[in-house]
Amino acid sequence: MKVKVSRKAHFNAAHRLHREDWDDAKNNVVFGRCNNPNFHGHNYDLVVSVYGEIDPETGFVMDMKVLKELIKERIEDVLDHKNLNIEIPEFKNLNPTAENIAVVIWNKLRPHINASKELEVVLFETPRNFVTYSG
Repeated sequence: MKVKVSRKAHFNAAHRLHREDWDDAKNNVVFGRCNNPNFHGHNYDLVVSVYGEIDPETGFVMDMKVLKELIKERIEDVLDHKNLNIEIPEFKNLNPTAENIAVVIWNKLRPHINASKELEVVLFETPRNFVTYSG
């Protein structure tokens, strides 16, 4: 029997959606206010879910204390109060859209979660705009 366990987290970060290979007019048409040269910020909410079989010995799919620490160390401590474009190496050549941020978060967590478990990341950029990535 597979069960999904989830942990919520939060971080604040700034970014700019921009492509260097496009002129300012095209960047403004495609990205609008999100193309602000002085950046803009979001209060991101994150839900990390792990799917898998319940361990008959512990009763856990995954120890939630371990998941909490993993998210804090690998995501919150790394991304919180940062300018994603400037301070996060993964976004040096990758536009920090919500979609790409979710994939980067998934990639940062995946190596630390048992391979027999499925991982899902849901990232809320605003209360109404969110993306889901499951690998």
